[in-house]
Amino acid sequence: MSRSREEAAMKRKRPDLDSPTQGLPDAERVVLSLVKNKKNLGIWVAEVKKEANLPPTLVDKSLTALVKKKLIKQVVNIQNKGKKHYMAVEFEPSEELTGGSWYSEGNLDKEFITVLRDTCLKVIELLKVATVEGIHNFLKKRKVVECTSQQIAEILNSMVLDNAIIEVKSTGLGEYHPIPVGSVCYRTASGVALGTGPKTIGPMASIPCGACPRISQCSPNGVISPQTCVYYTKWLNTEF
Repeated sequence: MSRSREEAAMKRKRPDLDSPTQGLPDAERVVLSLVKNKKNLGIWVAEVKKEANLPPTLVDKSLTALVKKKLIKQVVNIQNKGKKHYMAVEFEPSEELTGGSWYSEGNLDKEFITVLRDTCLKVIELLKVATVEGIHNFLKKRKVVECTSQQIAEILNSMVLDNAIIEVKSTGLGEYHPIPVGSVCYRTASGVALGTGPKTIGPMASIPCGACPRISQCSPNGVISPQTCVYYTKWLNTEF
């Protein structure tokens, strides 16, 4: 056998002394394996006791030892904060456990939600009409609030449900001219007494573009455009 083959064979036989699991008691190995197998979902202590087939006290002792050795960690499960949940240190908790970006250390981040909601409203009031990406870019450039476009979309949807703003589609005209025709955008519910009786509907609310099946193909200078649309012309003559 050549020297290189001998060294390779010896290396395979020699235990890895640098391995963090080297020398772990059998019980800790079993528990660690169960926790690791759950990856970023983690595992509830009761499940460990059920699957490990070990005395409950030995499972508790093993979990405590593995945490001290920094091989596993205890994480918060927002669905049941009273249950002890464990995860291998190399994984980050899934959104199913943490609740996603709206939670901080297992608690709903109400302050962040309020700040983002108020900020989005101010941006819409400033721009008159805005898209999700438009608001996101505005905040990103000015470093007002650190957030994702997905968070902004979720906040805007909640504001629409609360009648704080209204969701509309761009017509490409007037205030909408920077936004592609048919794009979903948002504006304040100006002139509407929120939560007190019926809403006052302005002339723009009945514009035929909102129900047009070819709105996505419409543009100011295109084959299909407001200038050549008979329905749009009729609406203008009727409303004004």
